[in-house]
Amino acid sequence: MTEIPAPSNRHPTHEIVSLQITDTDLDFEKAADVARSRARAINKNAMMLAWFNRRSGEGFPDFDCGAGDKPPWRVFAEARGANLTVDVNDGEFIFLYLRF
Repeated sequence: MTEIPAPSNRHPTHEIVSLQITDTDLDFEKAADVARSRARAINKNAMMLAWFNRRSGEGFPDFDCGAGDKPPWRVFAEARGANLTVDVNDGEFIFLYLRF
C-alpha cells in the first residue's frame, strides 16, 4: 500500500492549467498523456487523483464520495488535497493532480 503524504503548504493555491489541443484524433488517452506531461513539467512528482471525460460522461472515481452537488470524482480529489487542474479543451477532459 502506498501512503499519500498530507499536502504541504508549499503549494497552498489551486492552479488551473487550460490547454487547447486541436488534434482531430484527440481521445481520452492522448489528452491524459498531454495532461500528465504538463503536470509533471510543473512538478515532477505530480500525481493524478481524478479525471473526467465529458465526451463519455465518465469520471474516476465514480463511487459516491459525500453529499452535495459536486461530482464524486471532484469530491474525492479535493478531499485528498488536489491543487492542480489540467483542463483540456474547455472541460472536454479534466484531470486533477496533487503537487507535492
